[in-house]
Amino acid sequence: MSHSTAELQDILGLLRADQWNTAHDRVQHLEGLLAAWLHGILHLQEGDLEDAENWYERAAKRFRQRGTLAQELARFETALNQEPDA
Repeated sequence: MSHSTAELQDILGLLRADQWNTAHDRVQHLEGLLAAWLHGILHLQEGDLEDAENWYERAAKRFRQRGTLAQELARFETALNQEPDA
């Protein structure tokens, strides 16, 4: 299933509200680079670095060149805000 910008914003809000499980349940059914990146950020937040690295690769992001969780969230939000709604 592809995604809309609004869906990813909702999932980001869940992540920021520490509702990781709900956010993960929703993002894992979405396709696309932004969805994969957010999925990776969710695993990064959880501390599951192996899965985070896998999802970063799917998102065409360099996991080893990532910033802190806060920086990644800010970068993701900036990219999401520049995305036309799908």
